[in-house]
Amino acid sequence: MTRSIRLIADDYGLAPGVSSAILELIERGRLTGTGCMTGFPEWQEAAARIRPFRKRAAVGLHLTLTDQIAVTGPSSLAPDGKLPGLASLALPVRRGRIDERDVHAELDAQYDRFAEALAGPPDYIDGHQHVHFLPVVRNWLLARFEGSARKPALRGAPGLPGLDAATAKIAAIAALAAGFNRSMRRAGFNIMTPLSGIYDWRQPAKFAPALRAAIETLPEQGVFMCHPGHVDDILRARDSMQGVREVEFAVLSSEEFGARLDRAGARVMDGSA
Repeated sequence: MTRSIRLIADDYGLAPGVSSAILELIERGRLTGTGCMTGFPEWQEAAARIRPFRKRAAVGLHLTLTDQIAVTGPSSLAPDGKLPGLASLALPVRRGRIDERDVHAELDAQYDRFAEALAGPPDYIDGHQHVHFLPVVRNWLLARFEGSARKPALRGAPGLPGLDAATAKIAAIAALAAGFNRSMRRAGFNIMTPLSGIYDWRQPAKFAPALRAAIETLPEQGVFMCHPGHVDDILRARDSMQGVREVEFAVLSSEEFGARLDRAGARVMDGSA
């Protein structure tokens, strides 16, 4: 019996080179789908490119609250119009220095840009740098979809960390996500969990072993996140995660990846599932 694994690429829309690489992998059947960042000037063009794939790929919303330009402009969230770094986001929200209404307005704007450009809601929602686990975003999810007959799936927490080099990173994300799966299921959301694909991206050679482990062990309800892409000038200006995206693309597009799936009796889950 063939086992399906869900492979989701983050950051569609971050830069043209990233979007092109993701579309190529979707077309080749190497990805289940991708999460979209809708706040950039190129979003309309990126949306037009992915629109024909909506029936075969899971197209989600990758909520973005860090490091990039705010769709809603200057606010308590982004005083100079730029979203804060992750380290300075969570604690100020808890202390009230960032107005929750400003966060929710930014999330609403990103969601509305998705729905307008793609003529419908996202198939799932997750967060850039896992911001969807933050309490302020949980509150937005509950409020935005209260009473909705069709709620998007949500990317859930990682499994318990194993004894490997990524243990500390996995544990930190799991701590941020504490209680998320339970509370969101109670509210009627479908949760994709456990999350895998977490590794130190500053060591690109770690990606292939992480993918191999997912092929062997990831349950069908889980999700493997990845960040393939081609480096271009726009990416260089926007994000520090660069060369490793080319490595991930090469692994995912390789004959070896396809052969390993075959040997494991696995396949990449269809995005329409």
